[in-house]
Order: sequence, then C-alpha cells, then structure tokens
Amino acid sequence: MKLLKRFFDFYLDASIHVALSVFSLLHITSYFLNISAPSNHLSFFVFFGTICCYNFIKYGVEAKKYILVANRYHKNIQFASFIALGLALYHLYFLSWDIWRCLMLLLVLTALYAVPVLPKAKNLRNLGGIKIFIVAMVWAGLTVALPVLEAKTSFSVDVWIELLQRFILVVVLMIPFEVRDLKYDAPELRTLPQRFGITFTNFIGATLTLVFFFVTFLKVGVTTLEAIAKGLIFLTFGILMLETKKNQKPYFASFWVESIPIIWWGVIWMLGNWF
Repeated sequence: MKLLKRFFDFYLDASIHVALSVFSLLHITSYFLNISAPSNHLSFFVFFGTICCYNFIKYGVEAKKYILVANRYHKNIQFASFIALGLALYHLYFLSWDIWRCLMLLLVLTALYAVPVLPKAKNLRNLGGIKIFIVAMVWAGLTVALPVLEAKTSFSVDVWIELLQRFILVVVLMIPFEVRDLKYDAPELRTLPQRFGITFTNFIGATLTLVFFFVTFLKVGVTTLEAIAKGLIFLTFGILMLETKKNQKPYFASFWVESIPIIWWGVIWMLGNWF
C-alpha cells in the first residue's frame, strides 16, 4: 500500500496528472469547434511540454536549484522532467511554423511567470494577483489556439468564444488551489482569497461559471453535444465552489479538481457517440 501511495504521489508531484488535464482539454477543443483532432505530435508535445514546464516552475525557477538537487525524490522528478523535455522537443520538430510562432508567445508568457524581470517583483507570479490569469492564458493558448492553427482554421467568433471559455474554466479550476495555499502564500502575492476572502472568491468563481455557460449560446455553431457538455461542467463547477474551503481534504485540489478536465473529456467522448 505504501508503494502504491509513493507512485501516486510521484504521479501528482511530477505533474503527470496536470499534463493529462491539459492533454484532455486539447482534445475537447476538436469536439466544440468541429475541427480535426490534434495530431499525435501536437498532443504529445503538449503533454510532455506541460510536465517539464510545470516541474521547472514548481521546483526550479532558479537554474542552480534545478540542476543541483540533493533530495533523491526530487532527483527522480528532475530525471522525469528531462526525459519529458527531450520527448517534447522531438515532437516540436514536426509542428508547423504557425504553431512555433504561437508557442514563442506562450513561452515568453511562461518565462515572465517564472523568471525575475521586474525590480519590485521577483517575477509576474509575484506581481499582485495576476498569477491565476497568466496560467489561464497559457492553458487557453495551448488547448484552443494550437489545435485551431494546426487545423488551419480561421479565428472566427466561435474560436474567440472558446478561448474566453477556456480562460474562464482554468481560472475557476485554479480557485481551490488559491484557497488551499492561503495559509502558505506570501502577502505580497495578493491572490484572490487574500484580497477578497474565501467566501467572495467562491462567489467570483460561481459568477464566472455562469458566464462560462451562457456565452456558449453566443456561438454560431453551437451543437447539442456542446450545450450538454458545458451544462455538465457548469453544474460541476457549482458544486466545486460549494466544496472549496480553506481546510481541504488530501488530494482534493491536486487530484480531484485536476481530474475534472480528464473526466469531462471522457464524458464528451461517450456523448459524441450519441449526438
């Protein structure tokens, strides 16, 4: 049992679970925009790229810290990250120049999130309150803009609405993490719970959930599948906001919340066989 728990903790700590969530959202896009499914090269690039980027941000925003690792457990995560980086670069080679250009913008945003660039803030992550929005922008770009570029589809109104919804979805998914980390975050981070309190932060999340669902019907090509799928996530997020508290059960945020996109993809795939 202890061995199983160690494997499970490594699966979470090495960002494999969050990479599966991003991978799931990437494929969900093809259902909602009626475009071809992402290629294997794009899918695996996003999966492995998420692992190495997340681990770098979590464990080694300072290069020296990331290379000189003393702890055996973190060495294993470092080893997994370097393998993921190599695989991501291999798949990146086969992607188009349009995707490369978009990735450059997302990479700059990710670097600004982690690397010190401002005199009064260590990085954009430490610049009061915008951490959650940077993460949401990167996820939206990876999971909506990239498959659209690969499919050579124009950025229509439907695509921009999907980008907005993906941004909102990630912001709402981040709220339980912000609440969980309230006791650990430095005051200068000025996260949503620090600025507005837990109750009002959950209210913000609930309001964003309403926006997320109802803008669906502004799309030109909304389908029955999309309306049902987004209605389900609307209900899920409503429950999530009710359950988000300062003292959370183990794995509530790190596993269950991050499982929502994975489960959602599975449900959409099953519904897709009916509609």
